[in-house]
Amino acid sequence: MKSANSNTKVFVGMSGGVDSSVAAALLVEQGYDVTGVYMKNWSGDDYGIQADCPWEQDQADAEAVCKQLGIPFRSFNFEKEYRERVVEYFFSEYRKGRTPNPDIMCNKEIKFDLFLAKAQAEGADMIATGHYARREVVQNGNGSESYRLLKGVDNNKDQSYFLYTLTQERLSKTLFPIGHLTKPELRKQAKALGLKTAEKPDSQGICFIGEINVYKFLRANIPTQSGEIRDIDTNEIVGTHDGVWFYTIGQREGLKIGGQAVPYFVVGKDLESNTLFVGHGNDHPAMFQTEVKMENLHLIDPAFGVEDSPLEAVVRYRQKPELGTLDRESLTFRFEKPQRAVTSGQSLVVYSGEICVGGGIIGA
Repeated sequence: MKSANSNTKVFVGMSGGVDSSVAAALLVEQGYDVTGVYMKNWSGDDYGIQADCPWEQDQADAEAVCKQLGIPFRSFNFEKEYRERVVEYFFSEYRKGRTPNPDIMCNKEIKFDLFLAKAQAEGADMIATGHYARREVVQNGNGSESYRLLKGVDNNKDQSYFLYTLTQERLSKTLFPIGHLTKPELRKQAKALGLKTAEKPDSQGICFIGEINVYKFLRANIPTQSGEIRDIDTNEIVGTHDGVWFYTIGQREGLKIGGQAVPYFVVGKDLESNTLFVGHGNDHPAMFQTEVKMENLHLIDPAFGVEDSPLEAVVRYRQKPELGTLDRESLTFRFEKPQRAVTSGQSLVVYSGEICVGGGIIGA
């Protein structure tokens, strides 16, 4: 008997990892017409990181899983666009003294723009990914539908933070098959299905590139420039650095300032004078702020009543959401409690309970 889903053609993005493998397997179980797609976004030795990008093995693993599941396998090449839209953005932000999040940009520009558009051009009705997130379809009073992005059930793996730039249009064409699972449950399913990737370790590092030494990566591509490290309380010069753009707020490692009873942490940067400011201790007052200004504000569902809903926000991935209020006019989120190491270039993401409302890039 034909499934109700059999007329829906889904292209699932497959990274060669266990999460997207199970996502594809679940879609097959649910009766969708599934095609697995590996997005080839990185190869060669640009920026000196060839050794850190195991794309050939990842593609082979994705293809092997598709063979196991009896579904077609495709490979889309977005290398040129990935360099232009993600890697150049990464360097551009660091040159401005900011700390970008390339995974958010990768989702916005590659997975939910290029991949979605190409999948649709190739005949797909929808795309799916192995993100730990969920989609909720809301029936509106006028007979229309709207879409909400919900946190993944597994608090340790929830990836809604990286997806806050999604729009109603893109959400309407996207499935998140594993968002209801915890990681241990997912591994168990992968083993039960005998998937080749069941025991494959989780990948770390920059989206599609893999594990890299960011310190070396940046210094190989952005010129160094010596500058002063000053104690923010005394204004004394306590050391030197090779460019404020290589450091982030809250950083302790790499300062090379020894002999301190209480270690120094980065609490501020002056790009114009190339001065790095440090303060004693992990909880130095200069590292905390209550009001966080954003450069932009994106709401996943513009009709969602942010003024009438209790809101929380995070200023980094895996942070515990903290209560506050959103001022849409001034693009400011005001936290009830001061937040540590708020960093320009990162994203502030807003939640209402399990609903990811949206967010924006943190300004200076």
